[in-house]
Amino acid sequence: MLVLSRKEGESVMIGENISITILSIDPGGQVNIGISAPRDVLVLRSELQKAVCENQDAASTAPAPLVDQLRSAVGTLCAHTPHADS
Repeated sequence: MLVLSRKEGESVMIGENISITILSIDPGGQVNIGISAPRDVLVLRSELQKAVCENQDAASTAPAPLVDQLRSAVGTLCAHTPHADS
């Protein structure tokens, strides 16, 4: 894991087309960030990614069209999730 220090207004580039900018830091320590990425790049909070992966089995009992929509929206998200033991 790469650890960087950034101040408000400073950015970090990931590759050539993803930029993460520190927008503000609240006195309580909450950091607000802005992410600029191409539309084909899925940007998702990690807790949502985990919930989607954990509920994948439950979704398999849903009607087929709904399952197809979910698979299309999520793509191969769970397949690319790094495991905690690696």
